[in-house]
Amino acid sequence: MDEELRSLAHRLREESGGGPACERLLTTGDREELAGVLTEPQQPLWARELAAFRLGCAGDRRAFESLVLLLNHRDPERCVSAAHALYLLADPRTPRAAAALATNELRVAYALTPIRLLTRLRAPESAPALATVLGRRLAPGDAHWRVALACVEGLGALGARETAPAVRAALPHPRLAAAASAALARLEG
Repeated sequence: MDEELRSLAHRLREESGGGPACERLLTTGDREELAGVLTEPQQPLWARELAAFRLGCAGDRRAFESLVLLLNHRDPERCVSAAHALYLLADPRTPRAAAALATNELRVAYALTPIRLLTRLRAPESAPALATVLGRRLAPGDAHWRVALACVEGLGALGARETAPAVRAALPHPRLAAAASAALARLEG
């Protein structure tokens, strides 16, 4: 059992009450059984998350829609697990979905994990989405500075030189200045 699954299992055992249904979903090798959990009515969220995670990590694209929904969940731990499974799933739709979630202004409070996933994916959609989100977060009084910081760090990691103006615009912001300087060094160096 890898570390991500171990962490997920610990959290979901507590959430589910640790019954045999949870243990069954943790141990089954039957992908059809796992896929059934995603489509059967009245399945608890913990069961859907566990099934989607296991299918996604196994490369089964039937998990894609459920994982995207979990990537945008209000619970950060669910988002992180979904991002891990989406990365391993390697579905070509993932960058577009993550970019849509990251740039959705109505869900900006939940954009941190999609931004980090975009950085990890290094897809053509990644740098433009991060630059767009960063530009919006630089408005005076914006409360989502952690999202802006993730964008600055992500743009530096991506090395997309065309985003240097967006990163440079972050320099005057005290919480972003150090990360923006480091990112610019990578982008312009």
